[in-house]
Amino acid sequence: MSEFDLIDRFFKKPASSAYLGIGDDAALLKPDKGCQLAISTDMLVAGTHFLMDCQPYLIGWKSLAVNISDMAAMGADPRWATLAIALPRKDEAWLEGFSNGFFDCAKQYQVELIGGDTTRGPLNICVQIIGEVPDGKALRRDGARAGDDIWVSGNLGDAALALRGLQGQFDMDPEDLEALRVKLEHPEPRVMLGSSLRDIATSAIDISDGLVADLGHILKASKSGAIVEFMDIPRSNTVSGYLQHDPVKAMVLSGGDDYELCFTASPGHRDAILAIAEKLALKLSRIGTVTDLGALTVLDSNQQPITLGKGGFDHFA
Repeated sequence: MSEFDLIDRFFKKPASSAYLGIGDDAALLKPDKGCQLAISTDMLVAGTHFLMDCQPYLIGWKSLAVNISDMAAMGADPRWATLAIALPRKDEAWLEGFSNGFFDCAKQYQVELIGGDTTRGPLNICVQIIGEVPDGKALRRDGARAGDDIWVSGNLGDAALALRGLQGQFDMDPEDLEALRVKLEHPEPRVMLGSSLRDIATSAIDISDGLVADLGHILKASKSGAIVEFMDIPRSNTVSGYLQHDPVKAMVLSGGDDYELCFTASPGHRDAILAIAEKLALKLSRIGTVTDLGALTVLDSNQQPITLGKGGFDHFA
């Protein structure tokens, strides 16, 4: 099976929303009238972003889902993607599983694969995502203002605790580990939430490197600070059951791989945000307030500052 046979068998689909998709030197796209393009790229490296024994279906799903999450954070509708993948060898069973996971994710979030590249090398997956957002409606990091509420979706810490458990770095009940690893290996990008916040949120980001690091990006871009109540940060019952261990508290704050949204909004929008939560059947939790001071303070249950230490995942740390 040649490189082009591989592409034809596992990745080539008829063009639908693109004028021209896979099979030429470049794809041809035209955004809808009145929309801006949002573009992002993420790279997943074996052993760094997914475990070597992870099911290929789940690797395929996650490689696209984490990119779609960037679109959600911008309030953009994901439309098109390109895929570049380095493979140690042509493993048809692995490719079948990977492509099934990738295209199941693409179907769920209405994304069309329009091109890419394949080569031989250590397993490495690079996806570029392209979305659309109405002119002037994109959610950005630089709009938070003092007095804004800070919100997060879903629960934080599940993926980080699952990873430590799978790596043998944290001892936990096998049933708990199985319950948590779904969040690590099968993230669900919050696209509907992002689009619902276009006229409400003052800033937004997806939580990929940990709450402290990613909220820190908002605060830096907005030249603001924040006070966050640790006990208001949403956690699953499973994570709460291990919260007496200090490493688990750190995972909630800085663990990463959550792919939830963190956003800020005026207190006047609280009812509207809770209405969105009900409509989407999605937990949205208010965890703190944006301040004028250019620092992030996290308070414990006794209103004492928590030493934050490492802010989040750093590929070069």
